[in-house]
Amino acid sequence: MKRYHRVSKAITEYLALKPKTMVKREVSRVETYSLWRLTGNILVVAEKPKAARRIAQALSYKARLRVYRENGVPYYLIPVNGLKIYVAPAAGHLFGLKTVDRGYPVFSYEWKPLYLVEKKAGYTKKFLKLLEKLCRIASVYVNACDYDIEGSVIGYLVIKHYGDPRRCYRAKFSSLTPQELKRSFEKLTSLDWNMVEAGLCRHELDWIWGINVSRALMDAVYSVSGRRIVLSAGRVQTPTLKHVVDNEVSRNLFIPIPQYTVSVTVEIEGSTYTLEYKGETIKTKWEAEKIARYLKQRGYLKVVDYREEKLIYKPPPPFNLGDLQEEAARIYHYSPYKTQSIAEQLYLNAYISYPRTNSQKLPKDLDYKGILDKLATIHVYNELIKTLYRETRGVLKPVEGPKTDPAHPAIYPTGIKPTGLKSYEQKIYDLIVRRFLAVFAPPARVLRNHIVFKPDGDNLGLKLLYTLSGQRILYDGWFKYYPFHKPEERIVPKLYIGYKASILDVCVNKHYTKPPERISRIKILRWMEGVDIGTEATRARIIELLYKRKYLVSTSGRTTTTDLGLAIIEVLDEFFKELTQVDLTRKFEEYMKKIREGIVTRERVVEEARNTLISLLEKFNKYKDDIGLKLSWRLGILTPDNKCMLCNREVYRNKLCRYHYMALERVREAYSEWKVREGVSWNSYLRELVKLRSTGKWVREVIGVIDHLL
Repeated sequence: MKRYHRVSKAITEYLALKPKTMVKREVSRVETYSLWRLTGNILVVAEKPKAARRIAQALSYKARLRVYRENGVPYYLIPVNGLKIYVAPAAGHLFGLKTVDRGYPVFSYEWKPLYLVEKKAGYTKKFLKLLEKLCRIASVYVNACDYDIEGSVIGYLVIKHYGDPRRCYRAKFSSLTPQELKRSFEKLTSLDWNMVEAGLCRHELDWIWGINVSRALMDAVYSVSGRRIVLSAGRVQTPTLKHVVDNEVSRNLFIPIPQYTVSVTVEIEGSTYTLEYKGETIKTKWEAEKIARYLKQRGYLKVVDYREEKLIYKPPPPFNLGDLQEEAARIYHYSPYKTQSIAEQLYLNAYISYPRTNSQKLPKDLDYKGILDKLATIHVYNELIKTLYRETRGVLKPVEGPKTDPAHPAIYPTGIKPTGLKSYEQKIYDLIVRRFLAVFAPPARVLRNHIVFKPDGDNLGLKLLYTLSGQRILYDGWFKYYPFHKPEERIVPKLYIGYKASILDVCVNKHYTKPPERISRIKILRWMEGVDIGTEATRARIIELLYKRKYLVSTSGRTTTTDLGLAIIEVLDEFFKELTQVDLTRKFEEYMKKIREGIVTRERVVEEARNTLISLLEKFNKYKDDIGLKLSWRLGILTPDNKCMLCNREVYRNKLCRYHYMALERVREAYSEWKVREGVSWNSYLRELVKLRSTGKWVREVIGVIDHLL
């Protein structure tokens, strides 16, 4: 009972601070307040030291800025018109959730200074000491941390612990330019309670899911091995790991199936072209050879269709974070986390707007021409911007995408000229600038021609069709500003229907079905976006956490699952099925959106998560020893009595682990298809599989011992 008394007391204290109306929908009209009309000592809390400096510099246009340091942490004082405005930084999150309870389930927790929660967070102590001191001096507070869920929580927790949230205002800005910062402090709003609630809820959900499932897994290992090993699972990281594991299993069990095409090289107006086969599927090599003989006998192919079409390529929308991460991965092979970190530094230096956004829309009141004029002072963009003005005749109407974000617009350059950028920072900045230019540019125009050939008088009963396609850029449009999507030109002749192209060569080509593409960091992130789990701020960090936990490793830039990662998903799939599926996570993500909209309360969402966890843990405990054994085997702490003859995993059936047994079954099943298509013997089939690079790892391994298994 003591545990739940502490929780209810914390909730009671919090509810005493909240306005009674906060769970209602917000009205469209928001009352605003000017910083300069407030009275008393004012403390402005910024999220990072760089942001604090820029805010202080922007606000000091009415008075001389005074700079102080305490334990190495800078803070600022602006005395003006009887006001004393202090600007001080946080260092990101300064508080974390902590419990004194051991074991699981645990639902008792409190917000504590982060240096008391995490050993590596000792650096936060000096920031907290400074903010505590300034909160005592102040009578009014402004949360000027980034305007998103995390920023709302960072500032709120500082003011809640050391100040008074009832005398707190919120600054909202999307860039750290002096002009926008000045405007935002002329239009302060009351504290964004719904955003605070959503942020607190996200942290609480992640904490109660993470600590309870992680403690359960670690306790299961300890109960059978006596070893304490750090393991983790979570509301977002586990379905993400499951997605990667499913991809890895599919690749390792993959058996390529032979397929056939008959390629034809023809002569057209003195030039040689290889045509693309577009006919019916050729199922066997004998059928392919028959087609090849027939085409050689005919000697030519006849044009049966010729089409030209002018294609219009509209400019892409401005970047949101996911689009920027995808382009940086495609062009420069940067990880999503690296791109996000670079973009955040560019933002803190006021070179770009806030990057952690989902929006593909620019602000309607943004001074596009003003930004372009400033960018034109950068040599590399000068001629491009002159051309853009000519092409648009000065009418700057941006192309926008469908995605929106309630807090921030799409990413755009502020126009402030960067200095001292490192090469990787310059590349990301250049992408953002070029994309910004492209959204104002006219569409590109491309002429594409498509020719269809077939043999004259097809006596095989097959639709033997061949095609030749070309394209030519008629007008570069936005390609000249953002060339990373410019198509490659290929010129082919304009032909009339009935034209006969002489066949120079016919070749039977055997190729194979392809395995699922090996997943990469950016593909994981895009999948998370597609199923709507995590946020712009957290997705890249969660992916990196899976590497840190050694559930994933990187091989040649691609992601591979470790045996431990496989085991975690096996266990959770069996005993915490809800945790490995996206449905549960997506449901709670939807709840958090509803909290932001004031439709549901944080307490209700946390209570539902608590009840779900209690039910799952009761089931888990019935099988704890079995789970502990499996994890201990995969960790290499214990050795199974019966080991797979090919690996260290436990035997599932026929002297093989479950994965090698599945591979054996796949080999057996696929032979019938190979026999029909190739007419090969069993031994020839196995030899061919081993030679092929696309054959799955577990399939290769089981083929090596297959004589001992059958």
